Amino acid sequence: IKKEQVENRIEWNLKHFDLERDEVKQRLYAVDFLNEDQDISEDRVDEVFWNIAKEKKIKFLRLQFTDIFGQMKNIAITENMFEKVLTDGQMFDGSSIEGFVRIDESDMYLKPDLDTFTILPWKEGTARVICDVYGADKVTPFTGDPRHVLRSVIKEAADMGYSINVGPECEFFLFKLDEQGRATTKTNDAVGYFDIGPADDGEQCRNDICIALQQMDYEIEASHHECAEGQHEIDFKFAEALEAADKVVTFKHVVKTYARRNGLHATFMPKPLYGAAGNGMHTNLSLMKDGKNAFYDPDDKYGLSETAYQFIAGVLHHIKAITCVANPLVNSYKRLVPGFEAPVTVGYATSNRSAVIRIPAYAKTPELRRFEIRNPDATCNPYLCYAAILMAGLDGVKNKIDPHANGWGPYDMNLYTLPEEEKAKLKSLPTTLDA
Repeated sequence: IKKEQVENRIEWNLKHFDLERDEVKQRLYAVDFLNEDQDISEDRVDEVFWNIAKEKKIKFLRLQFTDIFGQMKNIAITENMFEKVLTDGQMFDGSSIEGFVRIDESDMYLKPDLDTFTILPWKEGTARVICDVYGADKVTPFTGDPRHVLRSVIKEAADMGYSINVGPECEFFLFKLDEQGRATTKTNDAVGYFDIGPADDGEQCRNDICIALQQMDYEIEASHHECAEGQHEIDFKFAEALEAADKVVTFKHVVKTYARRNGLHATFMPKPLYGAAGNGMHTNLSLMKDGKNAFYDPDDKYGLSETAYQFIAGVLHHIKAITCVANPLVNSYKRLVPGFEAPVTVGYATSNRSAVIRIPAYAKTPELRRFEIRNPDATCNPYLCYAAILMAGLDGVKNKIDPHANGWGPYDMNLYTLPEEEKAKLKSLPTTLDA
């Protein structure tokens, strides 16, 4: 590991374990022939960090990963197994995981990604780490691992000189439980957008979620009541694509955990209530190149570069395929209907929320210029969703697809209220999984 990587790991320890910098450095460079100007072996760094974890009374470590549907899975190990799992990985039966392998190929291994280590605030002495999945040889990444799929696309982007930032906005409902502790469809309040307590009965639950997320290294930007009764949103800062996907699966777990601790049931179901707004996972995207926002052009009317338009066009060109991944349930298409701020039209617009891609009018600076894809919902697998969006966008850049030549906007009007003859000219998002 290079010196700068060691510094990153030191920061990681300071953050998680409340240690002094000198104490960590002393442990890392305790071998006679090493000094702070030399590289250090990754095994040495990992060994030190596992020992610190044990000393800090981490008794259980949950090894987490997702199946093809984005459902979080995990296996817990005790402190006596930390070093063995770090070295050899953790074997499991891959044939029992949805979308993985057949029974005659079942031996698979989990390898922890230490950058995802965090202590679980609600479980004393318990931490988690997200893992990558490997085959029986412990060397070959499993190509069906959703995390590996996203890594592969990120590498393709890197080969073109790009990295991608992703900022998800996950909405969810809070429902009451019945006498047996089972979920109902009765909301815990009867208020709406941006309403406050005491009428907003979900406020304390949202606060508990935010505090827990901050303890787990999230930078919370806002939390509020959403449009429908019992509906909420918590926004956290964007990150590079892989970290953003990790944060989405963790976010869902934290929300469900603290809802239950507050005597409620949380759901990310896209349309749990008829006649009310549904749950989306609006996703903000920007492309970086040489440390600068590749989507920004100060001379363009909308502040967008040619690369941005091509990326948008690639996404719109492949939007039907993306929708299959981003909106995976039958219920997903009950949300994608007119009248509830859900997108229905294939095209882009500024500020307008009825098109599938929105260019936020307020985000005009080089740091903020981005676009928002509005059709995904949080029942998707975020690793596969972000991989699909990124692949589609890069295809648009490679092939220089023009959104305007294809009639994809800009649509700077309320598309819901257009005359029927004008609506007939617009292309629509799929209305079912079969479309």
